Amino acid sequence: MVLKVFFPSCCSSAESGILVGRWLSEQSSAVILAVVHFPFIPFQVKQYLSEVQRVTKISVSVLGSWSSSKQEKEENLSKFLEDLGTIFSHEPWIQISKEGDSKFWSCSTFQKHSNNPKEEVILIYYDQRKVMLSHLHPPFDTATSTDHETDDASKLSAIFHTVAKSKILFMTDRYNDGPIKLTHWQSDGAEASIIVELMKQASVPACMLLTFLLSLVSGICRSRVLKFWPLSFLWRKLSTCEQLGHRLQHLQVISSNKKAQTQTQLMRKANIFVSLLIDVALGILLMSWLYRKNRIGHLADTLIPVADHVAEELQDLLQWLMGAPAGLKMNRALDQVLGRFFLYHIHLWISYIHLMSPFIEMILWYVGLSACLGLTVALCILSDIIALLTFHIYCFYVYGARLYCLKIYGLSSLWRLFRGKKWNVLRQRVDSCSYDLDQLFIGTLLFTILLFLLPTTALYYLVFTLLRLLVVIVQGLIHLLVDLIDSLPLYSILLRLCRSYRLAAGVKFRVLEQQDGKPLRLLMQINPLSYGRVVQTYRLPTYSCYPKDSWTSLCKKLFLGELIYPWKHKGEKQD
Repeated sequence: MVLKVFFPSCCSSAESGILVGRWLSEQSSAVILAVVHFPFIPFQVKQYLSEVQRVTKISVSVLGSWSSSKQEKEENLSKFLEDLGTIFSHEPWIQISKEGDSKFWSCSTFQKHSNNPKEEVILIYYDQRKVMLSHLHPPFDTATSTDHETDDASKLSAIFHTVAKSKILFMTDRYNDGPIKLTHWQSDGAEASIIVELMKQASVPACMLLTFLLSLVSGICRSRVLKFWPLSFLWRKLSTCEQLGHRLQHLQVISSNKKAQTQTQLMRKANIFVSLLIDVALGILLMSWLYRKNRIGHLADTLIPVADHVAEELQDLLQWLMGAPAGLKMNRALDQVLGRFFLYHIHLWISYIHLMSPFIEMILWYVGLSACLGLTVALCILSDIIALLTFHIYCFYVYGARLYCLKIYGLSSLWRLFRGKKWNVLRQRVDSCSYDLDQLFIGTLLFTILLFLLPTTALYYLVFTLLRLLVVIVQGLIHLLVDLIDSLPLYSILLRLCRSYRLAAGVKFRVLEQQDGKPLRLLMQINPLSYGRVVQTYRLPTYSCYPKDSWTSLCKKLFLGELIYPWKHKGEKQD
């Protein structure tokens, strides 16, 4: 049987002493955590390890002895190290020693109650600091992973868990006044930063103030004022209100005094904080760009001519439809009625735009200030402005879709009449039905009228649907950008870029020494997560105010004339 000893590389230069760690019997592995130096009292060591075991819930014990080349000349040292095995009584008893100035190490095991007291040993070095600070992720696709891969992942997880849970053991350094002196990755003192400590002290009152403000805002949002129409309608439909509510939830998560229980919750808080920070920074940069060189005034002066140009193009399009578009023969009366109806709406829209023109610059000036709330809020306001400026196109689309849908459902109902069928509303199915001669005659006349008027209505519906889809695509691209900023785990990506060992996907081993009669020495290195896996694992949820229809459902809605909304809407009422 092969015995694997995981030895921290920071203890290579430690003075002679005993090895403290955890024995994993199911995988015949010993995880060395620290070296206790001479002199020491065995009773105090046992008492200290029992206290560590009570706090960490990990069976930490003395696994063997460590002999440094600095003390090799002392007499009876090796005999003393062997006698320690009878005091601490652990099997197998591991003895690791340096051979003078040589690069080779000797590692042996002793078992009193075994026929084979010496076993083959593999000595594996690991970076204790990186292993303790890293978070080992399970295999991404557990369904396709083999049992062998799952078993290897569980073994690695036990090693990482042992080092991570032994944090209290690393609190004792060489400067401690206690009777026990340890060597580990924090032997020279705990890592600390004055800036980080000052930020921790300042974060407490800042979080208290932020919590008070958020509770005040949440109380206003839950008040009955927003439940009355039209405020309730605007709060549900405007993407700006949805984004503000989404960011309000993020602020509540950050300012919560509840401590993160798992690594995933901690990473989620950090990702939300960095996302908010970068979002606000980009929004402030956008605001400074808008208010520099009077760009708000130039934008307001450009907006009115662009709206007039769009209205003129729509008028030309309607004039083309009222003639003979592409040489098609339309129903003259219906064509003229629909064309004049839509032209009148364009006239009303132009009048509305020119009526609002003196106030547009002031409105844009105040809207620009909202960029300080974040770039995503500014993009949502842009989406809502586009929806308001293209409201006449939306009206045209609704009118055309309703007329087209009415005729499609009328033709389908009359087609069932010819076949002696009808739609049973109660049972939601098609049943047989007998009709008299008058009903069949009226049905034939209505079917003929609707069939010959359908091409004219379908042409108007097709044109305005294409215009509506163009506006929806532009709004969809803006919402995709907002969702990208909201959901991208920026902190995890920066952590993967700067400290890749913090996000571990597994380990790899590099051979350091392989010689007959000597233990095989390996170096364990951490394999970081790929960037794609980081994004998939730590991606933040978004509110997604737009419906996620499949292409089949979208094509069906377009063919039947059902309305396509750029937001979520309630389904049909069910009994």
